[in-house]
Parts: sequence; C-alpha cells; structure tokens
Amino acid sequence: MKLQEYHARRLLLAQGLPVPDFAVADTPAGVREATESFLATGAGRVVLKAQLLVGGRGKAGGVKLAATPEEAEDAASQILGMDIKGTIVRRVLVAPAADIAAEFYLACVLDRGARRVLLMGCVEGGVEIEVVAAERPEAIKQVHAHPHLGLLDYQARTMAFALGLGGTHLRSFVSIAKGLYRTMVANDADLVEINPLAIVREPAPDALPREELQCLDAKMTIDDSALERHVEIEAMRDVAEEDPVDVAAREQGLSFIRLEGTIGCMVNGAGLAMTTMDLIKRAGGEPANFLDIGGGAKADKVETAMRLILADPHVRAILVNIFGGIARGDEVAHGLVDARRQQERHVPMVVRIVGTNADEAARILDEAGDPDIQTALNLDDAVEKAVAAAATVAAAPA
Repeated sequence: MKLQEYHARRLLLAQGLPVPDFAVADTPAGVREATESFLATGAGRVVLKAQLLVGGRGKAGGVKLAATPEEAEDAASQILGMDIKGTIVRRVLVAPAADIAAEFYLACVLDRGARRVLLMGCVEGGVEIEVVAAERPEAIKQVHAHPHLGLLDYQARTMAFALGLGGTHLRSFVSIAKGLYRTMVANDADLVEINPLAIVREPAPDALPREELQCLDAKMTIDDSALERHVEIEAMRDVAEEDPVDVAAREQGLSFIRLEGTIGCMVNGAGLAMTTMDLIKRAGGEPANFLDIGGGAKADKVETAMRLILADPHVRAILVNIFGGIARGDEVAHGLVDARRQQERHVPMVVRIVGTNADEAARILDEAGDPDIQTALNLDDAVEKAVAAAATVAAAPA
C-alpha cells in the first residue's frame, strides 16, 4: 500500500523527524488560505505539490511556486483536476518554499535477500533514484541495520561521512537516519524515503542564516499483510488512485497480482499458484497474473476471480488449477459455469480439478456444454493445453 506524501510526512513527524510545516487543500480557495497563513509567518514563497501516488509530477507541471495568495490560487486551479499519468489530481500540498543549499537522498528499504533493513543514501537528491541506480550505481551508499539492535549510531555516522556530511550536521543526520529506521519498523513499512533530505538556509535575526537538515519530501509503502495492526494507516488508503481490479480483489479477499503474460491463472493456494506459473513458463507460455482464490473458495469468489482475470485485455486463455481440500470442486465448477454465462469476452479455459467432489465438478463442466472449456486430468496436461490455446487466440483490443 502506497501513501500520499502528506500522510508519509505525518508519520515522519510522529517519529520526531524535522519536517517543515505544510497544509493540504482540495480547492483553490483552500490553497489561497494556506498560502496566506504561511506568508504571514515570514515565508517568502510557497510551493504547491500535487498529491499523487505516481511519479513524475514535477515534469508534468504538478509542482509550482507562488509568491502571493493570488498566484497560489491560480496555480492550484491549474494543478487540481490535472491528469498526470492517468491519475486526476484531487489534493495539493502547500508548504513554505525552502532556500536549499544542498540535497541528498536517504531511504530505508527492506532488503529481503539480506533479511535486514537497508539504509541507502546518495549525494544526488531531488532526482529519480532509479536513474542514478541504473547509470551510476556506485553513487548510492548502503548500510545494513543490525537485525536485532536496529540502526546503530556508528552505522548512521558511516552513512553521513559517505555523503560528506559532518561537523554541525553530523548529529542531526544521525538523528534523522535513526528516526527513518524507527518510522519503518513502527509502521511495518517496506520503504521509507526522503528525497530530498536538504540542507536548508533558515533566516536568523541579526545573524547569518543558519543551516538545518530538513525532510522536504516523503514516500512510504506499507506491507499489506501488516495492515490489520495499523487501522489508522489503512484509513489513509486512497482507493481513487488504485487499480479497480486490485480494489475488487481485496474486497473479495483474493490475492491477485497482474503480470504481463497471456495465460490467466486461477489457483487455490499460494504454493500451487507459484508452481502453476513456473510450469506455464517451462512450457513456453507467460502467466498473466498470480491469483490465489484461497482454500475455501465459494462460487461467488470464483466468479469475481474470473472477472479480474478477464479485465486484462492481454489474456488469451485461462488455466484453472484447483486442489480440493477445504475447497469443494463442485462449488468451483458452479462458479466457473456461472461466470462464463455472464462474461462479455470468451476465451478458452482449461480446468484441472482434483480432490473433494472432483467427479461432480467434471460432470457440472461437461453438462455446461461450453465448447471453450477443456478439462485435464493432471497439471502437465492442463498447462500444455492452456499454452496451446493461448497461441491460437488473438489479443483483445485494449
């Protein structure tokens, strides 16, 4: 689950990280009011940032500066309602514009291979880190946190020195790095990113401007499996920006991940689903999705699964692989037949059902009289038939 920037900022603030003041508005009038408030406290300009879960908002015109309430209101009118990569902007974050002396990238990410939290840093902040990783991987510094003790002071200092941060900024950086780690652990996050972490010049009365490290942007993704422990974070979900297919799958309790192949998969059990996908690949096909309908799937859940699969126009065949333990084969078969009657697009389907009520399932499928349904006695046979069927069907129009 991805969080909007303003939600991520609030979670950083909760762990004591230095996040500048900000406001969120969904109307130009609201942006004007927030701007007036910031300018009254001494800010010279404000920055307006479209709140989206997709990247590239700056290049698309979703980030603007304003020096007056009128400019801010006009800029908000341009940003709100803007279509950026297929997503409509519905909220704008307003904050005082920072006088930036230097920018850095800093993030904590779950390194599954090392089974530890990885602290990553780069002196090139405010840019797409994926581009840096591809073109100059040596520019990204890495430190693994201790698996039991967390991110230790010396590890944070090691990262600070690697980024050229020392002197007056060293203690502040250590505090931010450790706070970033705490934010990740406290919220069961997969990623917590600050881009940029900036050295900001702050005006000081009767003195030279002082420089402080501040978190000027924030990005977080949360482990979906942990959301039961975080009701307050679940409430931050922005359904309007999620794929409708993902929303429908979650509502039905289905584990669904869309891939790029042509063979839709409907399987019960994550392990069996992975095996099915591997066998499709071995047979020369490409799975279009991972879909686990669960151990006790009923007919209505099977119907939903079929709709999710066929929502992908690239699907040319469907492979149903059910091992009936808790799940009853006849329930699955009824769901398949009902779904086939309702769907608008028909593609070949290969069904392999074994276990509980498998004979009854075979009878139901046979009596349905659907010429596009084939049955298979074993998984290898089912996979071969599905791959062959997909090769004979043209792709549906997107």
